[in-house]
Amino acid sequence: MDMKKHLPHVDLEKLGKILEIKEEYQRGDISLEEGRTRIREQVGKIYPYEIALAEQELKTIEEDECHKEDIQKMIELFDEVMDTSRPNLPLNHPIMCYYRENDEMRRFMLSIEDLVQYPIIKNQWLELYDQIAAFRTHLSRKQNQLYSILEQKGFDRPTTTMWLLDDFVRDEIRDAKNLIEEDKEEEFLAMQSTIVADVRDLLQKEESVLYPTALAMITPEEFEQMRPGDYEIGFAWIDVENFQNTDKTEPQSTTVPDGFTSELSALLSKYGLGGDDTCRVFDVTTGKLSLEQINLIYKHLPIDISYVDENELVRFYSDTNHRIFPRSKNVIGRDVKNCHPRTSVHLVEEIIAKFRSGEQDSVDFWINKPGVFIYIYYVAVRDSEGRFRGVLEMMQDCNRIRELQGSRTLLTWSNDMQGVKSMEAKKSTPDDTPATREGSIIELSANTRLQDLFKIYPKLRQDLPSMNSAFKMLNSPLARIIIPKATIAMMSERSGISIDGILSMLNELIAKYKREE
Repeated sequence: MDMKKHLPHVDLEKLGKILEIKEEYQRGDISLEEGRTRIREQVGKIYPYEIALAEQELKTIEEDECHKEDIQKMIELFDEVMDTSRPNLPLNHPIMCYYRENDEMRRFMLSIEDLVQYPIIKNQWLELYDQIAAFRTHLSRKQNQLYSILEQKGFDRPTTTMWLLDDFVRDEIRDAKNLIEEDKEEEFLAMQSTIVADVRDLLQKEESVLYPTALAMITPEEFEQMRPGDYEIGFAWIDVENFQNTDKTEPQSTTVPDGFTSELSALLSKYGLGGDDTCRVFDVTTGKLSLEQINLIYKHLPIDISYVDENELVRFYSDTNHRIFPRSKNVIGRDVKNCHPRTSVHLVEEIIAKFRSGEQDSVDFWINKPGVFIYIYYVAVRDSEGRFRGVLEMMQDCNRIRELQGSRTLLTWSNDMQGVKSMEAKKSTPDDTPATREGSIIELSANTRLQDLFKIYPKLRQDLPSMNSAFKMLNSPLARIIIPKATIAMMSERSGISIDGILSMLNELIAKYKREE
């Protein structure tokens, strides 16, 4: 699609001059004053989207292009003729949400600059980096939502270049946190100035070109359509009001099918099978199912499924409550290569090529980190005549499966809210102490697991952060990984609060819950 169709009229000759002067200045061929003079005389007023369009239309993609670009030099060059001020938007507007998250990230960078002046206190740094880790949500929403819709309108530069910088900064933050966890203090401190500079550079690149271009290309109606996907992926550090959030656990209305259901419904309607009737039963290969039942089956599978068709377009993903990586509806219909950073595209292309040729039928990968083992399996989809019809991706967090030992032949309920004990629980060790509730007696110790505690008192997860900010991580994107392994002793170590202090806090809250019963 042509990007120009979604922008006001632009002069390609003007775009060429913009790009020419910009690149000459960045190479050092002309001075700042020479560049500004030429911009004033040959170009005049510039809109951020014109820079984006110039690079989209007139410039070939270079390796690590976005990371190499000195954004401050560009802003200096265009300072007199380009407005880079923040737009006046409602606080809950999708673009304003990005700006607000950027403000929070800049505040964390100031905290880094402050802390490096003092002797290292490990817990302080761990707490700060636990908060910074939520930046992944900002990046994920941008990559899955904003990049996706811009790409559909012909502006795929962010997908192909900026995504690399996103991942580079994300990995820097991850590597730094690993260093402080491993007590490699000198290496950790040496990274901080680089991280601060790279984060600020990324935020500046977003605000100087990406967001203004998005506002110029995306209609208000399209921004409204983006909201559910934004909310589903989530936000980093900010509260977003006036979003309609539907709890996934609640039964979904069947009067207006969406996503996979609507496509299938339309197909059925084409053949006179009642397109809007999700209760209509129709034959599948081995059974009879309604549209509602099909969607419920996909929703309750213990694995995440994605399907890419023979044209390499994403056609479907399962909407499970345990989804490992965030997705949004904007991915549907998207070229699968543009759903991955450039560093991974060659792998995607190789897999599809070998599947399409029949050379290979499947391939698997796995991610093995402390507390997490994610298994990813790709299989070639072929019809009854052996023709290639696409790729099916299956993904599962197998950490619990890998930890299973012995055999279970008796009926037990691992999610019992009343703390029903299995036969094995009778042999529990001090290192794995479950929280139990018998009448008014609460048994808590340093080794009590948060997961067991939250099963009995789910409100603790919301109330603990209000009592102490150190517990905000319980509701962060990392919570799914942290909570199954965390104990009260670990809470104490991370927060700097004594075990007795945490036990006192827990007992206070539990006593409150009992009074409310």
